Amino acid sequence: MMKPIFEYRDYREYMRDFYEERKRCSAFTWREFAKLAGFSSSGYLKLVCDGKTRLSLAGIPQVASAMELAGSHAEYFRLMVVFNDAKKTEEKQAALEQMMSVAAENKVDVLDVNSFAYFSSWLHPVLRELAPIMPNARPLEFAQALIPPVPAADVRYSLELQEKLGLLKKDKHGRYRQVNKGVSSSREVKSVAVKNMQKQFARLAADALDECSLEERHISGLTIGISHRAYERIALELEAFRRKVAAIVSADDGYDRVYRLNLQLFPLNRKKEK
Repeated sequence: MMKPIFEYRDYREYMRDFYEERKRCSAFTWREFAKLAGFSSSGYLKLVCDGKTRLSLAGIPQVASAMELAGSHAEYFRLMVVFNDAKKTEEKQAALEQMMSVAAENKVDVLDVNSFAYFSSWLHPVLRELAPIMPNARPLEFAQALIPPVPAADVRYSLELQEKLGLLKKDKHGRYRQVNKGVSSSREVKSVAVKNMQKQFARLAADALDECSLEERHISGLTIGISHRAYERIALELEAFRRKVAAIVSADDGYDRVYRLNLQLFPLNRKKEK
């Protein structure tokens, strides 16, 4: 028995499961599937499911009809295609948010909206670190302590979200403490949201050049010409350094400020064709 469509994030997986379900009950073939969808190429849909080609926008309603999807189910399938095949993070995020909306309208909460919300803003991980060192602070006090300041309503929402996710817990005195719990979400959902969060932190790093004094920040860099072999070695060194920083943080007692460390190594020209 197939799962409901709202439990899927990947349209190829849904199409493959549909095919396998029909095949289990009858002598269903890829040729018949393609014929039902109105495609002349008998192997086209198998190539789509194998990730060797995309489902065209014009083909979406044809395949949805072949799988007997209609209304919100067909719309959800269309959005999955856009989400999976979009190249830009902004397009993926817009499609994912619409998928959540359609699922919510059908009273389904399978996309883990709260997890997506946590990863979608820089404010949440910052407040998770800040809340324990500002005991009994009101949302407005948190908001004014942040760089840059944010609306108090955003702080209130973030604190409530993290309590709901079990990341922060308020004691009987009204003080927050961290709960050592990870935020789980599907790989696809997390990937889109984390990319967006990283962009936000990159913009905050640029703003810090003007907002913070030299004594409070350390921002430096190198513009270098390297081979792919050197890139791989440097990436390993960066990862080792990140782990070393994590160990220093774990051994640190009584922190009084929240910092963000970005490790960035990226190309500035396109790869030459051989």
